[in-house]
Amino acid sequence: FWLGQTPVTQQAYQRVTGQNPSHFKGASLPVETVDWNQAEAYCAAVGGRLPTEAEWEYAARAGSTGARYGNLDEIAWYSQNSGNTTHEVAQERANAFGLYDMLGNVYEWVADWYGDYPSGAQTDPSGAGSGQVRALRGGSFNHGAGFARVSVRSGSGPGVRSVYIGLRCVGE
Repeated sequence: FWLGQTPVTQQAYQRVTGQNPSHFKGASLPVETVDWNQAEAYCAAVGGRLPTEAEWEYAARAGSTGARYGNLDEIAWYSQNSGNTTHEVAQERANAFGLYDMLGNVYEWVADWYGDYPSGAQTDPSGAGSGQVRALRGGSFNHGAGFARVSVRSGSGPGVRSVYIGLRCVGE
């Protein structure tokens, strides 16, 4: 699969949808304040989809086995270095796959429902089959270092629009 090199920017989102719902304005800032349905619709409009949690984590790890793919201050905008705002994408160091902002800046919607994974060893696990909450990955600019780890999972109702949540698309 192919994953966007950065979170979707406001410029890209506006070019496709004609709208910019973001609170923090700037062409190269990640689009935020989009709900899960808007994120899914954007990805479909550009010929992609939202990544699964497993795809997102595989891409974020980029072959590493640690909690992060580098020194946190060099790879992520989080509560200790963000100034409580989003930042232009691709300003911090990329992971080994050349992907930027996999941790911090904005949480990213993924395709899966938030829920427990099946027990036992899994290869490419799928999320819950249904639910009330969609999964989010990556941490955001206002969350602490403990949330900026590739394995951290969070979730939110699919209709929630927040300055902390953006998106990244996947294609095949």
